[in-house]
Amino acid sequence: MNHIDSNARSIRELLSQRYIVQYYQREYSWGTKQIQELIEDLTNAFYDNYEEGHTQRDVKEYEGYFLGPVILTKEGAIIDGQQRLSTITLLLIYLNHLQANFERKINLDTLLFSEQYGEKTFTINVEERVHCLEQLYTNNDYVIQETDNESVANLANRYKDIENIFPEEMDEDSILVFIEWMKEKVVLVEIVTMSEQDAHKVFVAMNDRGLRLTPVEMLKGYLLSEIQYDDDRNKLNDLWKEKIIQLKEVEKDGDADFVKNWLRAQYAETQRQRKREAKNLDYETIGEAPHKWLRENSTRIGLVQSKDFNQFIAEDFVLFADIYIRLKKYSTEFHKEYEHVFYNAHRNFTLQTQLILAAIDVQDSEDTINKKIKVMSRFIDQFIARRVFNFKSMNYSTILYTIFNVTKEVRNQPVEVLLDIVINHLTNMGMDLNAIKEFNLNQYTKRFIFHKLARMTTYIENSVGMNTRFEDYINRKQKNPYDIEHILPNTYTEKTMQEWFESEEEFEESRQLFGALVLLPSDKNRSYQAMPYIDKVEKYDSENLLARTLHENCYVNNPSFLRWMREEELPFKAYNRFSISEIKERQDLYQYICEKIWSLDVINNDL
Repeated sequence: MNHIDSNARSIRELLSQRYIVQYYQREYSWGTKQIQELIEDLTNAFYDNYEEGHTQRDVKEYEGYFLGPVILTKEGAIIDGQQRLSTITLLLIYLNHLQANFERKINLDTLLFSEQYGEKTFTINVEERVHCLEQLYTNNDYVIQETDNESVANLANRYKDIENIFPEEMDEDSILVFIEWMKEKVVLVEIVTMSEQDAHKVFVAMNDRGLRLTPVEMLKGYLLSEIQYDDDRNKLNDLWKEKIIQLKEVEKDGDADFVKNWLRAQYAETQRQRKREAKNLDYETIGEAPHKWLRENSTRIGLVQSKDFNQFIAEDFVLFADIYIRLKKYSTEFHKEYEHVFYNAHRNFTLQTQLILAAIDVQDSEDTINKKIKVMSRFIDQFIARRVFNFKSMNYSTILYTIFNVTKEVRNQPVEVLLDIVINHLTNMGMDLNAIKEFNLNQYTKRFIFHKLARMTTYIENSVGMNTRFEDYINRKQKNPYDIEHILPNTYTEKTMQEWFESEEEFEESRQLFGALVLLPSDKNRSYQAMPYIDKVEKYDSENLLARTLHENCYVNNPSFLRWMREEELPFKAYNRFSISEIKERQDLYQYICEKIWSLDVINNDL
């Protein structure tokens, strides 16, 4: 092997040149969990140093954060580390948008772009990603295209995760300090080899030799070390290994994710505050080192004698692992009986598993466990709906403290008590569905409105006996996925728009209202954009039922729909014109539909 250089490099230093990713390594595969862990780690490390009043100059004295190694060839080909560097690129784009309206700004273009020989490209230069990154950089959004490969779709989705997870409590001053800290104090070890072959040899040596035990493996080692008899220990070891294999089949790091969710749900009592020199408490330590936390808290949670450890593995571990596996399956495959688990997963609510596992008691019967899954998943669905309709953030850091308190409150409670707790919580949120009167489409609500329109459309169609599926409406991987359709055309210059609306501003505001939206297949959505309403409504007559209700034909020879409409007292009607008064009527209709879908009565239905 030829000469190898290795040096610690800050983000600023590392992203000062152009890199390429070889065609066989171009898949960007990070998921929501990795984004969440990275942002938590970065912000916790930042808050260990930051105090109110600090400026960028104070960052000079801050401690650094090690992000790991990156293996490169001397030509700038990334052999290992492109997942982290690609994610850092997404985070820098997001931070650039955050500071867009600040009086003072930090120039991030020098990190995002590289200019050589008169050509300006992204620093991480992968051709098929360019359009996606350009749209994110320019518009703070990217609509996934049918032709996009999995890496591009993942980049767009992980950018949305960053928007959802990055802490909202950061103000202008702290954001600027955070950006400076990221540039100067987040460090990677740059390993540069003379050839690609040597780079691969370094990669293999670093990853295949002397592998360290994972926290889950160390947890197993500790638990088994407390088992008195060899036969018992061997049986429990086999049981553990079998269950770990099942967890990893469900998700790549399913074993680690399960242990974190299980221990937090059942045992965590304390949570770290976001301030300088705050210490990691139960919640954080379980996430980082569950084996360490359990060893230090074994007595508190009742692990004293060998038989306690035996039961902990044979009963608790197995039961909660099986429930976790069920929840992951319900999250990815629609099951009518547990539909709300799927709905919550679609909205990327990552704390769902923790909340549901918290309600379970190891002594619960199978029937009781099933009821608790339904109650908690329905509660989460209602919790999200009320916050979103009231324009309250669903940002991870914003809701984490509230969800942790609910986790402790519902822990091991009987079903009857559980119902009282969650209904009281929803009732006392101070957020009801009357807010739908003002609900509209914007950058924040876009992904939630797509979900809500799909729920409403499926609800109406299923109620009248149509066999349509929610998962089909939200499937972004199908050939012609559904998109949000504006019922009004996209231009005020269209003649009737000027007759129906007093100003272009009123037109634009009305066009974004919830009641002025439906779902359509993306090809039709694109082709109808500039079409006058009177022509659009003719097209809607052959679409989904929610869109069809705008057309008079929906109310002719349609007995199932008409009967259901009367029984539910829903004021559907056709519209020959769609001005502000008609849109407000339609907005009221949408509120009535949502009040049925998200009624508190749903929580204890069919238990």
